[in-house]
Amino acid sequence: MTISSRRSLFPRIFAATIVLVGILFSHLLKATPEPQLLGNAGKAYRLQLYQTHTKERLDIVYRVGSAYLPGATDELDHFLRDHRTGDVYLLDPRLFDVLHDLTVAVGHSEAEIDIVCGYRSQMSNEFLRRTTVGVAQHSRHMLGEAIDIRIPGISTARLRDAALALHRGGVGYYPESQFVHVDVGPVRRWQMPMTAGRLVYYR
Repeated sequence: MTISSRRSLFPRIFAATIVLVGILFSHLLKATPEPQLLGNAGKAYRLQLYQTHTKERLDIVYRVGSAYLPGATDELDHFLRDHRTGDVYLLDPRLFDVLHDLTVAVGHSEAEIDIVCGYRSQMSNEFLRRTTVGVAQHSRHMLGEAIDIRIPGISTARLRDAALALHRGGVGYYPESQFVHVDVGPVRRWQMPMTAGRLVYYR
């Protein structure tokens, strides 16, 4: 092959290379998610809570789509700690979903939930068994599966009915103490009778 014929091949090789690079680049673009789709993993689940004993507040997104956010659930575990002993427990995250879905069910998705009792250590549970009535020896509060709540502006009866309609676990109604117990155990219901003004707990 002469020098002149070699020179005549260079433009063709260069052009073919440009075409090949263009094809590869277009395939790469198709395989890369569009920027506007990134970060759109799903719905954000938010909770606004007030701890009636410690007076602390928490406003947090704890889940996006089907994924619980580890840092957020750690904050919730600490916020819902035993207020008497300071003990922190790994709570069942389905509890957080019950709280969220209850605010939606009563038509106040941005409502702040009053926490009457979250996690309860064995020591706290035994203290309540000695000083109040109706406290179960093996309370689901001790398993990180129960929480006692109220929502300001929503009657306790209405909150109870919303919890029952979710059909997600146990629901206890405490009309005198003005709170509702919800847990993620077997589906069941109960109502605490009037006790002449005594604050009561159950389960």
